[in-house]
Amino acid sequence: MSQPEALLALAKQKGIEDAEVYQVKSQSRPVFFEGNRLKQLESFQSEGTALRIWRNGCPGLAVAYGQVEAQTLIDKAITLSEINPPETIELTEGEASGKGNKNIYPPIGEILPVEYLIDIGQNAIAKIRDFYPETVCSAELECETETTTLVNTKGLSCQYTETSFSYSLGVELVRGEDFLGIYDGEYSIETPESNLDSPEIRCEHLVDGIVKRLEWAHNNATPLTGKVPVLFTANAASLLWDVVCMALNSKRVVEGSSPWSDSIGKLVVSPSLTIQQQPNLLPYRCPFDDEGTPTQTLKLITAGRLEQFYCDRVVGRQLGLKTTGNGFRPDLGSYPTPGLVNCTIQPGAGSVFDLIKQLDQGIVVDQILGGGADISGDFSINVDLGYRVENGKIVGRVKDTAIAGNVYTILKEIVALGDDLIWSGSYYTPCVIVEGLSVIA
Repeated sequence: MSQPEALLALAKQKGIEDAEVYQVKSQSRPVFFEGNRLKQLESFQSEGTALRIWRNGCPGLAVAYGQVEAQTLIDKAITLSEINPPETIELTEGEASGKGNKNIYPPIGEILPVEYLIDIGQNAIAKIRDFYPETVCSAELECETETTTLVNTKGLSCQYTETSFSYSLGVELVRGEDFLGIYDGEYSIETPESNLDSPEIRCEHLVDGIVKRLEWAHNNATPLTGKVPVLFTANAASLLWDVVCMALNSKRVVEGSSPWSDSIGKLVVSPSLTIQQQPNLLPYRCPFDDEGTPTQTLKLITAGRLEQFYCDRVVGRQLGLKTTGNGFRPDLGSYPTPGLVNCTIQPGAGSVFDLIKQLDQGIVVDQILGGGADISGDFSINVDLGYRVENGKIVGRVKDTAIAGNVYTILKEIVALGDDLIWSGSYYTPCVIVEGLSVIA
């Protein structure tokens, strides 16, 4: 019997009829480079277990890290249930009821040797410094194996294990009082079919992108001001999609804070925009949510029209809907709440270079400073890394520049979408040209 199932069995012995155990185990081996050199190798193991119970309809949630003292965890959950008011019990039906699922998914991903990670970091830094020897480079590379398990008293038993590979590069360049920082990274799942590239080839596209940005930023250009077209690279476009995902959250509908609450079937953004959730895409595959409901492909916005919101069990019940399999925990000590996984934006035509050629005058935003917009869509942020475009060509980096506007407004004024899809967090997004922003120097 596994540890989560043993904990659940003990809870039943203590007279707890309704309970669930959610556990995450991980093992990682990060490699760090600083100042152009290998700095350190580390190895981490972590384990977190959350027990959620209901006694007489009153909930109690207790969390433990590392080796679990089952009786102590159960006692904590019982104590908390005694001070909480009753609520509707939300548990996904499992195999024992004949209504649910019991899914132990086969592991995916290959463990990469530490030596391979070191070679990737060394090759990436060496290639960048071949072009710009005055740069100071840092890197973090990590291979992590994580197992997520969820069991409950309704017969549910779900588990999946994945081994992921991530690496990030940072390049800093100081010229007098002028500081330039460029950062990029990649997250992937390596499978036997991946045909693992050599360290030199593996980092090539990321290095090429950083070198191109260094080239674009070689000269400083006078910032444009006023309302001009802005091209968000795929790195920066998450500023837009964060707001879209907030507005599509059914919890916002219940609260009345989403401006799209009554807009099902209506045109809410540019007809050029189609957005879906695709949970089976690697590298961010997610077969079930943190309530044990299988995830599914969701058509959220099609050709600018709002098709549906995403929800968990609690919010779905409040709206008279079924869960869409989007109940996720912000952390072990939190209850599930609606969240998206693998938000994909349908691409347009042309690379970022093709879209730049479309601009007579404009700004390219590649990195931003500070937070983004809230649910209102309003934002005013500093551009950490941006460039000025004249006659379809980048003429230099813009400094001391900010952009301001409203996400809902500018998404109705999309000029073009690129076809250069990349993962930016859990967004699979192209670059995008928008109008209606104010550029402030």
